[in-house]
Amino acid sequence: MDEPSRFERLLSDLSTRFTGLAAQEVDSEIERALRLLVEFLGTDRSTMFEFSPDASTLHATHSWALPDVTPLGTDFTISRDVPWYHGRLQSGEIVRLVRVIAELPESAAAERAYVQRTGMRSNLTIPIAVGGRYVCALASGAFRAERPWSDTDVERVRVVGQILANALYRKRAEEALRASLAEVERLREHLEAENVYLREEVRDAHDFEDIVGNSPAIRHVLDKIAQVAPTAATVLLLGETGTGKELLARAIHERSPRREHPLIKVNCAAIPAGLLESELFGHERGAFTGAVSTRMGRFEVADGGTIFLDEIGDLNVDLQAKLLRVLQAGEFERLGSTRTRTANVRVIAATHHDLQQAIARGEFRQDLYFRLSVFPIVVPPLRDRRTDIPLLVWSIIHRRQAELGRHIERVPQRVMDALTAYLWPGNVREVENVIERALILSPGSTLQIEEAFHAAAPYGAAPASAEFDTVAAQHIRTVLERCGWRINGPGNAAAVLGLHPNTLRSRMKKLGVTRPPRAVGSRDA
Repeated sequence: MDEPSRFERLLSDLSTRFTGLAAQEVDSEIERALRLLVEFLGTDRSTMFEFSPDASTLHATHSWALPDVTPLGTDFTISRDVPWYHGRLQSGEIVRLVRVIAELPESAAAERAYVQRTGMRSNLTIPIAVGGRYVCALASGAFRAERPWSDTDVERVRVVGQILANALYRKRAEEALRASLAEVERLREHLEAENVYLREEVRDAHDFEDIVGNSPAIRHVLDKIAQVAPTAATVLLLGETGTGKELLARAIHERSPRREHPLIKVNCAAIPAGLLESELFGHERGAFTGAVSTRMGRFEVADGGTIFLDEIGDLNVDLQAKLLRVLQAGEFERLGSTRTRTANVRVIAATHHDLQQAIARGEFRQDLYFRLSVFPIVVPPLRDRRTDIPLLVWSIIHRRQAELGRHIERVPQRVMDALTAYLWPGNVREVENVIERALILSPGSTLQIEEAFHAAAPYGAAPASAEFDTVAAQHIRTVLERCGWRINGPGNAAAVLGLHPNTLRSRMKKLGVTRPPRAVGSRDA
């Protein structure tokens, strides 16, 4: 068969095989085409190069050589370190060298060194344009003997190069499209997961829209929030149940640079231990019974934002180790996956437990405690900021009464006094519950508290059958006894109750609270 017929057959073969070729098959077909080109031209090696996006380099993507010639690896790169060769290809010029050493100019020192090192005798390299831009170059070289390059050879190599470059370009475009689609899918999953969590947050949202209080204790907390919020520091909120730690976590997030990203809440005590790892870090399909689909964990959803780990003291020791890794390196794996993922998340943790005692009992890791308590904030119980109670009561009334169909204009002083004097073991949450019940039971414009307050008594210091005034009187008496019946001065009854001494004396008189007779021979405290 004559040479033109052989080339026509080669072109027909390549065109047939590359038409509609799947991206994953392109590499093997390009290598096969390079072998066929070497056989047709009678050379020793053919290589496909690809320009970088800025055309500053060409790197070998595919190469085929005869057994006694080394093919170029994919780490082989042509750059401005070989300015003569690189410059011509970059400008779209063909490099056609029959006697390489003799035809290279004196200025091509790097090229000469390469040729002497490898023994190349002849070289033909043709830059290939796709879409008006040079994207590839196809080279063929002879090492055993010199090879002349006719104009027909140049045109044939150009045609083959165009077929290979188009295939490689389509592969890159398909890879880019797949990557884009994968990113779109990842963002869709992230948004979907975020929306799920945010819908949960709306359902479970704390009813307080702002932090209510003017006492020195709460002002101290707010000052600390103002200091730490703009930073990336981990915050540990310590305090009794119901003191509003979640509200403070939201305040920190809203005043931070991450406020445009989500705040994701996880109650470590409310989720069964067996499911908590999946909830935090996600899982792959089939990771455990019931895992019918892949699910993102809350750390992934919170990426760029803040995660609030409530009741962190209830986290089991195994999960504590994994959480420590996230805090240290930002790394984790989904259940059922070996792929390490990363998340840029600020952590705010909260607990009502004494973590130091938990460490002593071996229930909490000391290294995790140190990581969490970069900036600890102690949230005061309501009994330590009694002057805030009237503000809190009216705040709850204003926010809840319209929803409940009420219009309260007055809270009797004796009611407010009793609310202020009560211990509130359930803190702000208990106040909210009591006031909401009172609103339901108050058809007029005056808040009726007695029955609602009785409902709170099992959580307080008095039996449910006690009269309302008796509840307040008993609490005042308890505080006075604890203070040795001393009313004035720091740490004494008036200060503990958050009342002016004269106000306390007035209430004692009104409620019939008197000091028991002292034993004969006793002295005033």
